[in-house]
Amino acid sequence: MNTKDFKDLVYLKDDTGLVTLTLNTPARKNALSPVSFLEMYWAIDQFEKDETAHALIITGAKTPGSDEPTREAFSSGGYFSPDAFEGVSDELMQQIDLSDIAQKKATLKLFLCDKPIIAAINGLAIGGGFTFVLAGADQVYMSEHAWIQLPFAKLGISAELGSTFLLPRLLGLQKAKEIMFYGERIEAKPAVALGLANAVVPHEELLDFARAKALQVIPPNGAGLAIRTMKRITHQQQIEALSQALDLENEALNALLKSEDFMEGISARVERRAPVFKGR
Repeated sequence: MNTKDFKDLVYLKDDTGLVTLTLNTPARKNALSPVSFLEMYWAIDQFEKDETAHALIITGAKTPGSDEPTREAFSSGGYFSPDAFEGVSDELMQQIDLSDIAQKKATLKLFLCDKPIIAAINGLAIGGGFTFVLAGADQVYMSEHAWIQLPFAKLGISAELGSTFLLPRLLGLQKAKEIMFYGERIEAKPAVALGLANAVVPHEELLDFARAKALQVIPPNGAGLAIRTMKRITHQQQIEALSQALDLENEALNALLKSEDFMEGISARVERRAPVFKGR
């Protein structure tokens, strides 16, 4: 798949070898569909193979016609509407496994990429709109207006994209379960304090800051070979466990999406009311 043909993402490389990958569906707050994750897989594939591409920055597109930074979205999470597949060729559809709800293919591609990846979170990052960052980003920088939420339990489903493995490693078992169980909103500064992000940056400086940090870890300023080697060693030690976690997440999600609690969680969100779960 050629990056020029992307529908949901924009892939741009500058003269320094920095690639900016923009989640570009602002009308749905950059929510990620199976098509988005397929494009992400091919974006990382292109990035890995391009010897002139040295580091990648992921950010979210701004809402057209809006200059209000507090309303920006990095990604509002998963997007499961059938209209996500409009205009997608049969050839590309054959590459999408709809049973891979935990996005094992894209997650492992992100995790195994040994080149530096930075997330510049410019606004809200919800559910899968943040858990893919856990798997893919080496450094996470957040706008002062950005926030994170993992509302899986409120929807009657389980966490995904390897987050059931990665969150406990980042936060410890008890804190990870607290975040997954209660799904409360986490503002930028607390996210840094927890270890979910590296720094909070003034909104208008976010992308420049991310680019400056990226340039520090690639030649000529950074020892790119050493950094890629350290990343590869660090990640390869965990790949077997992450792969197993993704399989377990897929098994759980495929079962939970058929549950009464999931239907109630979706109905409650649409109707803007508190859900009444039955545990089945």
